[in-house]
Amino acid sequence: MKGTSGRLVVFALWLTSTVALALFNARTAYAMHIMEGFLSPAWAAFWFAVAIPFWVIGFIQIRRLVKEKPESRLMLGLAGAFAFVLSALKLPSVTGSCSHPTGTGLGAILFGPFVMSILGGIVLLFQALLLAHGGLTTLGANTVSMGIVGPLVAWGVWKGLRGRLSEGMVVFLAAALANLLIYVTTSAQLALAYPDPVGGFAASFAKFGAIFAVTQIPLAISEGILTVLIFRALRQTATAELETLGVQGA
Repeated sequence: MKGTSGRLVVFALWLTSTVALALFNARTAYAMHIMEGFLSPAWAAFWFAVAIPFWVIGFIQIRRLVKEKPESRLMLGLAGAFAFVLSALKLPSVTGSCSHPTGTGLGAILFGPFVMSILGGIVLLFQALLLAHGGLTTLGANTVSMGIVGPLVAWGVWKGLRGRLSEGMVVFLAAALANLLIYVTTSAQLALAYPDPVGGFAASFAKFGAIFAVTQIPLAISEGILTVLIFRALRQTATAELETLGVQGA
């Protein structure tokens, strides 16, 4: 167990060491996620209202998990670091947002969607404060897309297809589809806030979604492949921890 934990520490440190590269990129890139002040107060409040119940349930689940399985804390940190690093690597996209990997699929597979709403919210908060990436007023909206919808999709794919397809394919689909649905949600959020003067929500949604797709589809594929590699590494180095978390076949 000590040897496994030591390898996990090294693995987590390797992931977080790339934050330096993300910080450098953040100096010259556009604002991440939906940026500060881009949503009206009404829409900002609405998305916070949607996110808060998930945060409450996620907090309760994390508190119970840490109390009953304290050894899971390192894996929680790893899932958070993975999401932080990937979602801090970005490509400029439509006005007020950008495209990037998200990293939430791995945590959703390990802990479920409610825990990831907390981890995603923490990641987004630190990015808003440290990287000018996203914003405090848009934290609710960004959490709904990256910390709630994405993990729900990944968890649903993992639960629905596990045992029907190869594990690698299920992990790939969970991470890639979560990434894509995050940006479908972001497109919907932007379209609701800024409907097209002629075509309304539908026309605006189609415009935002089409522009996002140029960069997001290859990013989703890349994230799916990377998540498979990370999950396989965890299979080899953290078997006991995966068993503790109830990941079958560990």
